[in-house]
Amino acid sequence: QVQLVESGGGLVQAGGSLRLSCAASGRTFSSYSMGWFRQAPGKEREFVAAITWRGGVATLTDSVKGRFTISRDYDKNTGYLQMNSLKPEDTAVYYCAARDSAYVPRYNYWGQGTQVTVSS
Repeated sequence: QVQLVESGGGLVQAGGSLRLSCAASGRTFSSYSMGWFRQAPGKEREFVAAITWRGGVATLTDSVKGRFTISRDYDKNTGYLQMNSLKPEDTAVYYCAARDSAYVPRYNYWGQGTQVTVSS
């Protein structure tokens, strides 16, 4: 079993930055990838970014490209989402998740979420 704990959320003004962290614990973290999702009030959860754990290959959704960066510290079992030039529309609860298999497009483990609020 893998436990994921997010941190780093908060309130920031538009144009500001935040860095989210996702610490993985439990069994040795050997998942295929770690992803970040977000859910705004009244909206469905959406994919934000993902990174393969071993190779560090990153994927980001178009709306955050050029503003967000995903990374991971392999030795610390921790993933990061650096968010710059934040916009009010980035306001949401952000979740990290771990996907075990490269062949099954399903995230197996989820964190509890961290609130990000961007004021205009």
